[in-house]
Amino acid sequence: MTRKQRRFTLIGSAGAVLALALGLILFALNDQIVFFQSPSDIASQQIPEGQRIRLGGLVEDGSVERSDDANVKFRVTDTAHSVAVTYQGILPDLFREGQGVVTEGVLTPSGIFVADSVLAKHDENYMPKEVAEALKDQGHWQGGEGAAN
Repeated sequence: MTRKQRRFTLIGSAGAVLALALGLILFALNDQIVFFQSPSDIASQQIPEGQRIRLGGLVEDGSVERSDDANVKFRVTDTAHSVAVTYQGILPDLFREGQGVVTEGVLTPSGIFVADSVLAKHDENYMPKEVAEALKDQGHWQGGEGAAN
């Protein structure tokens, strides 16, 4: 084996190892990727059962129902469509009707979103960028030029 052949073999082997490592990393992270969806996106798309998504929009007025066991039901809307959400746990202090919210969880076959985390805005100017963009697309964004961070 000449020197040139050994160099090509070494470079090819290193490239194969790097490609394998990249493939394993992408495979491992596949379960961690969560896509943002608005209620209109959910109404127009078929979300695979069990796929984790982030649902964002406004908490629909008059939709919050609390039970004794810290179970909360509410609806998230982008003013065009709305999705029923159930959440078991303590909500953020700033959670209320008519405010921006991002929930993370899975959509059941019956169309109810089961959230395992709920994020609410932290001041009067903040709304998650994805939610603000979805509301701008619907023509219902009342804020400034963009979402504040």
